[in-house]
Amino acid sequence: MEALLAFVATLISLRLSADLARRYRERRAPELLIWAGALAAFAIGSGALAWGAAAGWSDPAFRVYYLFGGLLAAALLGAGSLARIGVRGISPLILVYVGLAIGVAVAVPLSLPAAGDSIPEAQAHLALFPARVLAILGNSLGTLAAVAVAVAGLRRRPFGNALILAGLLVAALGSALAGLGEAETALFSLVAALLLYGGFLAPTPASPPLADAHAASAGSAP
Repeated sequence: MEALLAFVATLISLRLSADLARRYRERRAPELLIWAGALAAFAIGSGALAWGAAAGWSDPAFRVYYLFGGLLAAALLGAGSLARIGVRGISPLILVYVGLAIGVAVAVPLSLPAAGDSIPEAQAHLALFPARVLAILGNSLGTLAAVAVAVAGLRRRPFGNALILAGLLVAALGSALAGLGEAETALFSLVAALLLYGGFLAPTPASPPLADAHAASAGSAP
């Protein structure tokens, strides 16, 4: 059951990621491509959870989980938020970060082999520098950027940004409660992906036309 739930989370998150990628092909908005990568990271991280639940944890499964769940997901969410508000240079910067994260996840030696039925703890298998420091920086800065952009845009797009903030909260809770098991962690990732997807695509409420505003003002004047 653990592996099945994690696998379902993988499929749904991949479907959401593919839809954002399709929208990027139509609109060429860079934030859509970056956010598609973030939801793909949620999906592959959930796939690693399914792998660990079905076959037992191993070094390759742990490296995949740490790369996509620990290093990439939050950083890509934050980068997409910054791209949405027009921050210049964010696309090449996130490409450099992704390359660095892949290199660290693949090359850094594990202090202990990953094994067993429960999700391996990073501090038990990875040295503080560079792997855990990079994860702390990527998660902290990515989450901070996503939260700051969502909070700043609440008045202009309240529903969409509220969904994004809820998704970030659920993702953070999932990371904090990863010790509960693969299925629970995958469920948090799935709910977060659904909330974030809804927040990304929620429309911005239309402002009332200027003429209507003037008319309303004139009608209320004594």
